[in-house]
Amino acid sequence: MSAALESLLDLLDLEQIEQDIFRGMSRSAVVPRVFGGQVAAQALVAAGRTVPADRSAHSLHAYFLRPGDPGAPIVYTVDRIRDGRSFATRRVVAVQHGKPIFHLSASFQAYEEGMDHQAPMPSAPDPETLPTAAQMLPRYADRFADPLMVDRLIEARAAVDLRYVDAPPFATAGEPREPRSQVWFRTHGKLADDPLLHVCMATYVSDMTLLDSVLLAHGRGGWAVGDVVGASLDHAMWFHRPFRADEWLLYDQESPSASGGRGLGQARIYTADGQLAITVIQEGVVRVPRV
Repeated sequence: MSAALESLLDLLDLEQIEQDIFRGMSRSAVVPRVFGGQVAAQALVAAGRTVPADRSAHSLHAYFLRPGDPGAPIVYTVDRIRDGRSFATRRVVAVQHGKPIFHLSASFQAYEEGMDHQAPMPSAPDPETLPTAAQMLPRYADRFADPLMVDRLIEARAAVDLRYVDAPPFATAGEPREPRSQVWFRTHGKLADDPLLHVCMATYVSDMTLLDSVLLAHGRGGWAVGDVVGASLDHAMWFHRPFRADEWLLYDQESPSASGGRGLGQARIYTADGQLAITVIQEGVVRVPRV
């Protein structure tokens, strides 16, 4: 297991300070605020620690309310909305400096048999044939105004092996493309068998690239390039089938719409053997900087 993955796991291992109240820390991100995937994953950890062991997360719906301060702890308060025979529902509010910065609703279900079908997995190259972040990012160092951006991006991905199938937005800035993007990802090291941990790790990664397809449609390079400004607004995930975040997962993403200063991304995450594991939808603020 890499040191970066150990650090991320420590970040997700929240401190319980009272019944249904947890505290988490943050770390610096590429942008000067708490990374959205971090707060979403921590909130899901808090919710999951209050449900019976036989219930697995099957969906979450979240709103990003305020930018998080990476230098301050985050307090997560869990509200036990309902514990039914099959489902358990939790609401989590993340607070910093006395104000809510994030709101999550999550539902957990006891396992049961049922009807089963899925959309087929799209074609994608073998992830082992694709360059790692450390191999790919230095090629585009001249695209970033900040000379340290490549190092910062590599550091942000140090816990996760994330490989682009096609060129990322910052590589083709100025050239509009089809609003589709694919990446393979897995953690840099094996994880424990706790299903909640794998779900939370996928939640963390899901916020890294989902709005890329919005940028591609307009030939924009992204926040690191500086030709757009933006932030996540809301995020929803449905967990369909078991998966492991330490094994290759294909993140197939597209953008059906952008308007009113907002862009929508939707995606499906497949296991390497073709099982549809997760559906993700996110909307974010995507604005061209004012001159």
